[in-house]
Amino acid sequence: MSSKPTRQAMPEHDAVEGSAENAEQALTPGAVLDHGRYRLLAKVGSDPRCDAELWRAKDGVLGRDVALTILTGDRSDSQSASSARRTLERAMHASTFNHVGVARVLDVVTPAPGDPDGVLGVVIAEWTHGTDLLDLVSEGPLPPGTAARLLQPLAAAVEAAHHAGLVLGADHPQRIRVTPEGEVRMAFPGPLSAASSTDDVRGLGAALYLLLTGRWALDGAPEGLALAPTGPDGTIVAPRTLRPTVPLELSTVALRALGSQDGNGTTGGVRTGAAVLRVLEQHATFDGPTSVVQQPPTSGDTHEVWSTQDPKPDKVKRKKLAISVGALAVATLLVIGWIAANLIGIFAGGDQAEGPSKTLGEPDQQARPVPVQVTGGTPIIKEQTPDSPDKIPNLYDGDPSTSWATDSYNDQFGSGFKSGTGTLLTLQRPTSVREVVIDSPSAGTVVEVRAANGPNPNVDASPLLGQQTLNAGQTTIPIAQGQPTQNLIVWVKQLAPSGGKYQSRINEITVQGSAS
Repeated sequence: MSSKPTRQAMPEHDAVEGSAENAEQALTPGAVLDHGRYRLLAKVGSDPRCDAELWRAKDGVLGRDVALTILTGDRSDSQSASSARRTLERAMHASTFNHVGVARVLDVVTPAPGDPDGVLGVVIAEWTHGTDLLDLVSEGPLPPGTAARLLQPLAAAVEAAHHAGLVLGADHPQRIRVTPEGEVRMAFPGPLSAASSTDDVRGLGAALYLLLTGRWALDGAPEGLALAPTGPDGTIVAPRTLRPTVPLELSTVALRALGSQDGNGTTGGVRTGAAVLRVLEQHATFDGPTSVVQQPPTSGDTHEVWSTQDPKPDKVKRKKLAISVGALAVATLLVIGWIAANLIGIFAGGDQAEGPSKTLGEPDQQARPVPVQVTGGTPIIKEQTPDSPDKIPNLYDGDPSTSWATDSYNDQFGSGFKSGTGTLLTLQRPTSVREVVIDSPSAGTVVEVRAANGPNPNVDASPLLGQQTLNAGQTTIPIAQGQPTQNLIVWVKQLAPSGGKYQSRINEITVQGSAS
């Protein structure tokens, strides 16, 4: 089979009329398409919005399973034929797009003699092993961190496709599957004839809403799937209202990606896959990536191919284990060394010990952190404009009655057009920072402290030294020991709620370092 899909347009009327036997033939397991090449194995779902049936089939030429999106309708209906042609053309254009979050389009074919009557065209894609997206929520919604992790590949695929000028059509739950590796994937390409990039973003919001609540928030839901509830004004109820354990940012981005339900195609402030992906990355957890999707085959599915390989080792757990073993080994060596030193002192020492006496466990005075003077500060941002740049000196002037504040935002950082804001502090000397104390009235503000390698640092590339959610008053952020630095980034990545909006205020920042 050619690597490129068949380049032929859908005829307005099929040249070969189906026989009486053909007219009675239905799309059932065992039926064949495209001159007998594709044999239907099992129906996976349907998309009634475009009269599409989703099937798993066997490619008789190459001997592999494939995913078929079969467009059906009346061949004599010009509107149905035109809509099907447009879908096939869009799928054809997507055949050159390769991404882990989308099944690759292998071929696009128009009706052939012998096909069941009513078939207007077929999009053939590689088969995605794993499980149906709806199976994941059949016993209840997922933990928020797991939902965020699973959805990342699809969000990245949506963003990449939009940059390439393509639309995926990722706005129906049965078109999406989850791989054995724990990644959500667009398994049945073939966007609706009128679909736009906005529909893909709304699809991401609906998929996230589904994983967080077990409910679908767009039209065309499969039969039996619970729909998202709406409030008295007709707006969709936020996931956090249904499940208080859902983080505010995930709930907000799902709701804003869904946008308006009045059919005008607008969104509620989230217009790109990148905006959704940024929030997913912040909340994803990696607690056993394959545990959610690897299941034994059911007796009713005789065609599924399930992985028999051992689960891949979790890199995060292996790293934590290595750190723990290393720390235990170092502690053991220190204890052995201390015992050996004491034994040598007992047998080799005189009546009087040399040097000053010290009781074991007495705190080392020089180990206590000491204040480090901050000599300057400049605003630092990733996008848009800095917040209150003229007030930054108030952060280190020694006067808690003065303060610096962010702008007042309608959206939380990460769900709108800004991912954070902060300041670059210059210390009096290169110092091994031990802790940073922040005096702030804005409880709930999340602050990161990073080491900067110069006056114009890249925030994301700067080493993270510590992170803390601020309380009202003074909050101490312990700092991981590292190389001395003379520049610190204090980065506000989450704002505190303030009068229906979001804003944070900081009165004073104090830096404590190791004594020289």
